[in-house]
Amino acid sequence: MLYRLKTDLRLSIITLLGVSGLIGITPFAVMRFLQGNVLAGAVDLAILLSIFGGMVYAWVTGDTGRSGLFMAVICAGGAVAVGAIVGEPGLFWIYPVLVTSFFLTESRYAIAINIAGVMGLMVHGVAFSSSVQMWTFATTAVVVSCCAYAFAHRNENQRERLEHLATVDPLTGVKNRRSMDQELAVAVSVYARNGISQGLVLLDIDHFKKVNDVYGHSVGDEVLKELVSLVQQNIRRSDQVFRFGGEEFVLLMPGVDEVGLRAVMHNLQEIIRRFLKHPGGSVTASFGVAVLRADESPEDWFSRADAALYTAKESGRDQVVYADELATPAAPVLPA
Repeated sequence: MLYRLKTDLRLSIITLLGVSGLIGITPFAVMRFLQGNVLAGAVDLAILLSIFGGMVYAWVTGDTGRSGLFMAVICAGGAVAVGAIVGEPGLFWIYPVLVTSFFLTESRYAIAINIAGVMGLMVHGVAFSSSVQMWTFATTAVVVSCCAYAFAHRNENQRERLEHLATVDPLTGVKNRRSMDQELAVAVSVYARNGISQGLVLLDIDHFKKVNDVYGHSVGDEVLKELVSLVQQNIRRSDQVFRFGGEEFVLLMPGVDEVGLRAVMHNLQEIIRRFLKHPGGSVTASFGVAVLRADESPEDWFSRADAALYTAKESGRDQVVYADELATPAAPVLPA
């Protein structure tokens, strides 16, 4: 629960709004019912239930887009309704709504919602004692909305930059291990749902430590970058490359059968042999390949490819080993 709140800004805003609504609106709803203002109390209660329902929906489904938009519309509509019913005191509710809408939904929707809310109050006009007050309210509402937009926009940019840093390897520009874990889980789900075959390839540069030790890490970095470039030029756009760590990379290849996978591996191995070089000569790589099986977890799938890679390294390197061709240990024979 805490992890989801820390990693999903919109869900945290929705949750904060739900809790704040429960604490802040409930006393007003009770007070208005006790004072006999049933209509205002009913509006407060409807707003409260809608906000709480949107929060529950976001937690259950993970769909913060729809729930955030729904809550932004409800909050703006509720603020307009309260202002129209109770008059001038209701105007104060619109300001937090103007700010929150930019964090609940996309900026284009938030702008439209804010304009509609402010215009709704101005057209109704009951909440204002004079035209000066009305236009003062409109001006301050615009200022608040502009500030909220600027802050939300900057916050979104910062979030995207942090997400990029967290999921992309800075040296090679391909996705990192964290992204790989997520994509493997997605690939398993796609296979279970649609039956689309999924190929997994572990690639390890042979004797890479020797390259670093003899020629320096700068040369080693260039070898890594050149390897990624060669791989990306010789795979499909739908295929993905990840840096697993050090000199080890992972290829995720959806929608490819075993025959096609073998052709790709043969071509990739030859390309690396011919074009990947360092000052001392050519660079080779070892490959472990596994095609996803039915009812197989991402961890088991990866383990099979890793075992195939280990076999390729132990068998002399510069080889492609397929997990399905590895000998399966015979079951022990129990004594009679």
